[in-house]
Amino acid sequence: MTTAGEIMHRGAQWIPATETLDRAAQLMSELNVGALPISDSEERLCGILTDRDIVVGCVAKGHDPSKTTAGDMARGTPRWIDAGADVSEVLEEMQSHQIRRLPVISDKKLVGMISEADLAKHLSDEQIAGWAEKVYARG
Repeated sequence: MTTAGEIMHRGAQWIPATETLDRAAQLMSELNVGALPISDSEERLCGILTDRDIVVGCVAKGHDPSKTTAGDMARGTPRWIDAGADVSEVLEEMQSHQIRRLPVISDKKLVGMISEADLAKHLSDEQIAGWAEKVYARG
């Protein structure tokens, strides 16, 4: 059985909900990532911030990224997976919610992220094709 912990990218970092989007963009650049999990004051997951959120949800709407916080962008129920979950559960979670990045949690702590690149490294072409069809489907 392959687990979420085995395919995830280790070293993921939180961005506090109170942090500004300009700082979030700097951190994404430093870490060479396109998304950061957003944490509340008790380091609980309250959302995911993507580079697209910053551009489309803030800059394109004329908002100031130095005055808009990560928490302002957090919407909906954040999805995550336990590090011990089977890869089939990872795929189901990502497919059913049409998400491309999934935080991995162990003992209530962020331990990694699973992205499309991680799936591509560890799954068969057939699994990736099925995942992409469901995640990118419109409707």
